[in-house]
Parts: sequence; C-alpha cells; structure tokens
Amino acid sequence: MPLSETPATTAVIRSRRVVLPDGERPADVLIRGGRIEQIAAHGSLLVGDQHLTDLGDTALLPGLVDTHVHVNEPGRTEWEGFATATRAAAAGGVTTVIDMPLNSVPPTTTVAGLEAKRKTAEGQAWVDLGFWGGAVPGNADELEPLHRAGVFGFKSFLAPSGVDEFPHLATAEDLETALAEQARIGALAIIHAEDPAVLDAAPQVPGVHYRDFLNSRPDDAEAAAVARLLDTARRTGARVHILHVSSAAVLPLLRQARADGVQVTAETCPHYLTLAAEEVPDGDTAFKCCPPIRDESNRDLLWQALADGEFIAVVSDHSPSTPDLKLLRRYGGSGDFAAAWGGIASLQVGLPAVWTEARRRGHTLADVVRWMASGPASLVGLTGTKGAIAVGYDADLVAFDPDAAFAVHAEQLHHKNPVTPYAGRTLSGVVRTTWLRGRVVDTTAEPFGRQITR
Repeated sequence: MPLSETPATTAVIRSRRVVLPDGERPADVLIRGGRIEQIAAHGSLLVGDQHLTDLGDTALLPGLVDTHVHVNEPGRTEWEGFATATRAAAAGGVTTVIDMPLNSVPPTTTVAGLEAKRKTAEGQAWVDLGFWGGAVPGNADELEPLHRAGVFGFKSFLAPSGVDEFPHLATAEDLETALAEQARIGALAIIHAEDPAVLDAAPQVPGVHYRDFLNSRPDDAEAAAVARLLDTARRTGARVHILHVSSAAVLPLLRQARADGVQVTAETCPHYLTLAAEEVPDGDTAFKCCPPIRDESNRDLLWQALADGEFIAVVSDHSPSTPDLKLLRRYGGSGDFAAAWGGIASLQVGLPAVWTEARRRGHTLADVVRWMASGPASLVGLTGTKGAIAVGYDADLVAFDPDAAFAVHAEQLHHKNPVTPYAGRTLSGVVRTTWLRGRVVDTTAEPFGRQITR
C-alpha cells in the first residue's frame, strides 16, 4: 500500500544530507505509525517490506512550523482560505501552521469564534493546524476559556489592526489588563508593536513612492511600542513575544529586558531578511506591510541578530488580500502605498527565500531549520512532536534540493490570490516532497491535516 494512503506504513527515508538537531549528516530515518522510530547510519536499515525513499543528495529537513499565518476564513475567504493556505504551506515545506485570530469574521476573541474557525477548517487542511486567540479591549473574561479550549496564546495590537472587529489595546489600562490576565493563566502574549502616537506624528504622504510610505512608519514607532510593552511585562510578569520585528532599533531594548529577567522573545520574517526598501519599485504595493520593509543597512543588523540567537523564529506573517485591495497597478489600481492593504503573501516561498539569502551570508541548512522549524515549535510548546528530525517526533519531513533554483510566478503559487513581492525573482532551493506524519502530502488527493491544540 503506498505511503500516502496510510499512516501505519513502515518506511525508511534515506539521504546523504539529513538535518538533525546536532547537525547535518548521512542517515536513514525509520518511520512507523506516523512517528520517527529510529535514526540510523546511512544505508544501514534493512528494507524488506518497508517503503524506501532514497533521496540521494537531496536534503531531508524537518517540516517547518509557521506560527504567524493569516488564513482569514471564515468571513474574508476571498482573501485566503484553509484549503488554499495549507496547500501553499505544504508546497513550501511547512507542515504546521498556527492561524492568527484576525482577519476572519468572527475573530478568535471568544470560544464561539474559535469554534467557528475549527468547524470551517474541518477537512480542509493539508497540514496540521492550530489557532491563536485574540486579546482585545473588553474580552479579558474570554481569555481563560479560550486558553482552556487550546489556543496557543493571545495576539494583541498596540496600534490599529486595520479591521474594525479586532480593536487595538489603545490605553495603558487596556494593555495592563490583558497582560495581567495572561500572566495569571500562564498564557503567551504575542504583540504587534507599533506606537499609534508616533505613527500619527509621522508624515503621511499618499502616493506611489515607497520612501514616503516608509517615512510614515518610522523605526521609532516600533521602539516606543516595544519599550511600553516591556515596562508592562515587567510589572505584570507576563510572558511576551514581539511579532514581526522589522526595525533593528528594538534590539537593544530586548537585550536589556532579557538581562532584567523579563520573559520576552521575538521573531522576524523572510521579507525583512530578503527584501530592502531600496529595491521596492514605485507603485508595487505587493511589498506593503506593517511594520514596513526597511533599508539594507537595517536588514544587515537583523541578520546579525539572527545569527546571534536574538530571534527565536523566522515566520511568514502571510497576510494576503485580493488584488483590488492591494491597489496593484497591473490590475488597474492606483499603486498608492498609503491606501493599499498592508500584508505580504509568501507562505509557499519563505523557505527558499530565506535559504537564498542565508547561503549567500555563509549560513547552513541547520541554521535555517533552527530559525524556521525548531525555534517556532519551541515558541508554541510543540517541542517533542514538531520541528526536528528526532526519535518520537511526528514524521513531518521535507525533501529539499538546496542547489536547485526556480523563478517565482505568482499565478503558479497555491495561495488564493496571485500576489507576492517575490514575483519574478529567482530563488535557490526547491521543495521536492513534503511528508505529514509519514504520509506524502498529495494535494490532488484528500487533505489529512489535523487540528492541534496547546
């Protein structure tokens, strides 16, 4: 019986480049019942009635864990949906997705909202799927029930989110209340940190010039918000995680907070590591996101922080919308950065994008796995099941050819709308096969992803 049909099949995957927690080496990986049962010397495991896949020099990685994905369904399914987002994830080597509590309608700010998402996602997921909750003004009483229901933590905004049904924590009291309750129940607070007062004071110049948009979201907006958040975390004892760090200006604040004993982690994203403000074409609003893609010198500082272990994760912040909301010129839009929806669509190409730049800077596949698989898994408490090729873990695996290259064509990607800032770029690294719990993910067959909980 083919491996793709049953999780009970015994299988061996063999590669001369298996990326393990202690480094890369030739190995055989034995899978039984959907889990990794044994890791042995290359060529040493008997085949017999086992299903053997010999990858040769193609690398074997653990499936990536992407803890920052906006699926948007239900309510804004024309932007993205569970079937399309998780198909893109699987094609990009991502085997676990944690969905953000917006921009769906209803948002995941109540147990009823969570159940609406779970019901909608049932039978649609090509990869394993979990959910974040949302902490917004007035829903502190909902946090403990949501936590008990299995969300992985709670997202909040310190500046307007862009959608009315998910308001930001506008006052010091709002933030204090949310963090104090999350500290009480032992939940992780994940925060979009930009300061609305700084944003309001920045020059707001509409139009097609990216530099004008960048000036409207200055580094100070991130730094001020992170400083305020860390002060509140010190008082409340909350465990906090800074989402999508784009500005190196926050790094000294994080270092000092950690030295002071604040429980704080941070992430950055492929677009901040691989794109730069200097190369954004006028009017190409596929590049718009908040916080924004900054200058090349800032990008170099983010890479240094990543190399130094200051980021726990590199995750997509996949936040797509329809082409009309992006105001893309090629669809007849104005190309106005100020008015376009902000969000990067990149779920399928995050691994090759990061690998392309990482290899250029002297990093290894083991580094990329730490940033994009084991790190995110540890953030959400999935160490032991996800994010590594290790005995007892789910057999979530990726055959990745690091030396192959491909050109990105937006219309060939699996996410719902053909928009991405990577269109036209040539990237290094091709995902050849993705396994979920030992089964090949065949997106022409039936999806078999599971819903997972904290």
